[in-house]
Amino acid sequence: MGRRPTPQQLELPRFFPYKLSILQSAVSDSIAQLYSGKFNLSRQEWRVIAALGTQPGMTGKEIAAYTSMEKMPVSRAISRLVKEELIAQTPSKEDRRLIILTLTAKGQDVYQQIVPLVLEREAFLLSALSVDEQQQLDELMGKLLRQANSIQR
Repeated sequence: MGRRPTPQQLELPRFFPYKLSILQSAVSDSIAQLYSGKFNLSRQEWRVIAALGTQPGMTGKEIAAYTSMEKMPVSRAISRLVKEELIAQTPSKEDRRLIILTLTAKGQDVYQQIVPLVLEREAFLLSALSVDEQQQLDELMGKLLRQANSIQR
């Protein structure tokens, strides 16, 4: 009788996907502090506002793709933002079945108030790295994203 090979051990604190998840959560939480309290926005709602602030006139489906969020959380966020009069819905002129979303004046005001805060927080977080390290991080993240996307195809 031969010996069975010893199963590989996973050290969770050293496992890259786990470490990335912990980092993502910490970074997102530090940014969420800025828009969740004073502005009473969820992470999904902020992402919808941010998307429309940079790409006005998208549909819900386009926002989901642009933000890499699932359709249902985007739909819930849109519903609440419409109710709060932060975004407006207009039927598409080309295809009446499509609803085009834009920020209202109130939504644009909220966007303009939050953007400097989140950019300042981003700068603070990135200040832990040198300019060269920031550029390397950006390049490395791009490489890893392309590699992960290649698996999904």
